[in-house]
Amino acid sequence: MSTPTTDPTTDPIRTIGPKHRALWASGDYGTVASDLIPGLGAVLVEAAGVRPGQRVLDVGAGTGNASIPAAAAGAEVVASDLTPELLDQGRLIARSRGLDLEWVEADAQQLPFETGEFDVVVSCVGAMFAPFHERAAAEMLRVCRTGGTIGMINWTPEGFVGQLFATMKPFAPPPPPGARPAPLWGSEEHVRELFGAGVRNLRCEKRTYTLDVTDSPRDFREWWKRTYGPTLAVYMNVADDAGRTAELDAAFLDFLTRTRTGGVWESEYLLVTAERA
Repeated sequence: MSTPTTDPTTDPIRTIGPKHRALWASGDYGTVASDLIPGLGAVLVEAAGVRPGQRVLDVGAGTGNASIPAAAAGAEVVASDLTPELLDQGRLIARSRGLDLEWVEADAQQLPFETGEFDVVVSCVGAMFAPFHERAAAEMLRVCRTGGTIGMINWTPEGFVGQLFATMKPFAPPPPPGARPAPLWGSEEHVRELFGAGVRNLRCEKRTYTLDVTDSPRDFREWWKRTYGPTLAVYMNVADDAGRTAELDAAFLDFLTRTRTGGVWESEYLLVTAERA
């Protein structure tokens, strides 16, 4: 494996990376993956046409939501993520299912893999959270072989998760300079701009996923506050201001009440598949 050359004294990843690692290590992302989106990774694996014998990289793998189904399909899988705590959880899950994967700590914006090393590169609501979109897209392109497949599932700006981030934004700490909002990855126009001439046969399809955790908006708010790193970070940002915390609680509850339909919440996502040019 090789690491792209960067100047460590000026590269923003050097300072931002540890903060993002701590953010995703907070809360309980294993519960998010298993309770909120348990089947989402399998959708991506099927759409990407993962098959036995292929070498597959999962970028922003978390606890293996897409990596584990890819391994179950017979592929040789490398699960990469910025946060080692999530990889540790993924190892245990894979082991319990009798699956053998390689788990590698890696930043989506600076992947420690050879150019063209993988037949398939996927990311299930993972790489979209890397703050520098162009770098993440360039890295996914770099490590995928010519003629290989790139597949992503990204939350859309208009969908539930995109609007959840919009609800929290007024209470959140300022983003790093140059960072772009994660839900932009759910815009077909943005994806086409990022991958550009690096891909052909790019297909984008909007779908929805049912978030069936509880039928109570209040309970669902508390669930997000316990489990999801970005939500914990926003609450921590206003923790010293009781008034702002109350405003956030009220805005969060109002959002969840308005978006609940039939006792559940539906979140729109963009399914992206493309061939590496």
